[in-house]
Amino acid sequence: MSDRTEHAVPTAFPGEAEGSAATAVREVTAVPDVLVPAATAVPVALVPAVSAELVRRAAEDRRLTREAGAVRTPERRRLVGRCHQDNAEALAAIVHRYGWPTADTVGTEASTAALTILLHAPGLDLRLRCRDLIAKATADGRCPAVHLAYIADHCAVELGEPQFYGTRIDPATLRPYPVRCPQTLDERREDVGLAPLLEQLRALRLPC
Repeated sequence: MSDRTEHAVPTAFPGEAEGSAATAVREVTAVPDVLVPAATAVPVALVPAVSAELVRRAAEDRRLTREAGAVRTPERRRLVGRCHQDNAEALAAIVHRYGWPTADTVGTEASTAALTILLHAPGLDLRLRCRDLIAKATADGRCPAVHLAYIADHCAVELGEPQFYGTRIDPATLRPYPVRCPQTLDERREDVGLAPLLEQLRALRLPC
């Protein structure tokens, strides 16, 4: 399975500085206050270390995935799986202690790295919990709306539901997984700073 088609996770997510946070949150979920964890903010003194660790782990994920794609062996697939599991456990520990690593706390690069780790995390529980935290952070202006778009689509597909923004591609068909209200898809994508779907497919060199 190609990471390029299944997850379509860029190093820096398009639209991170743009997009309607309020619209994105309304589209995806209503987030009650009970979803906010009893976590304290990352202490200022620890921000550089937490940020660097997230960036390092996401870079290691990309390296191992690239190598596994270049030379397909069971051992390389095992290393990728182990990396995803280890990264998920590290991210879960950070989220449990400090909440979601938002862009305004750890910086956009590290927050994007956290999202990449989350999208590759095995199991759905962590992704659903963090999706709700990201939705709350997006509503508060602390995360780019496009981060919510990616994790919302990822969770929708895993739950067997239509996705909101068409960011996740089915590797079997090289087309997006089913999308709700496809006639207004590009409007929703514009709201979170994503290009029209056809442009995404061309960028991924997939059939339009």
